[in-house]
Amino acid sequence: MLAPDPPLQPSGDEGRRLLRDELVHGEYHRQHVLQRLIDWLWRHLQDGVGAASGSSGVTAFVTMLVAAALVVGLALLLTRVRRDRRTRVRSDAVLTGDRASADDLRRLAEAALAEGRHADALVDAFRALAVRQVERGRLSDQPGATAHEVAASLATSYPTHGGLVGRSADLFDATLYGHHPARPEDAHDVLDLDDALAGPR
Repeated sequence: MLAPDPPLQPSGDEGRRLLRDELVHGEYHRQHVLQRLIDWLWRHLQDGVGAASGSSGVTAFVTMLVAAALVVGLALLLTRVRRDRRTRVRSDAVLTGDRASADDLRRLAEAALAEGRHADALVDAFRALAVRQVERGRLSDQPGATAHEVAASLATSYPTHGGLVGRSADLFDATLYGHHPARPEDAHDVLDLDDALAGPR
């Protein structure tokens, strides 16, 4: 008696298991995305050259030139995007290497608030708060520090204001990175917190 033929199609669960087993293999994870894109372009370049081999040498040369220009253009674009992202992250940090005084930032925040630019007011107010604490020696001067790093340090120095400092850091991030609209009362809260942490002037 012959054994029955195996089913031609696996069940849903069996298919998922087989797919998981297949995708575990290292060859799927080794190559960087950019390398895979370059390999894809190279394959198409070779196909184009193979197709152009029956045509004139000028056509083959132009095809190779266009493909090379595409690869170089893509590489330049990716390099520029990474550089722009690094520059944007540096400029969006709370503490930057080249910055104004706390009083200057406070004036910018108050002017922005008066003009109805609530997001700018909130961001400058939080930066003023952070810089003021650096100027008073309560916060270490670390250019590139994030809002939550600043908040964590200040919560240690001012435990009774820890919740407000954390909320202000959240508002800073949501406004600057998340592009959420800021309300005037949010900016006022950060300015009030700056006053509270600064103490008598």
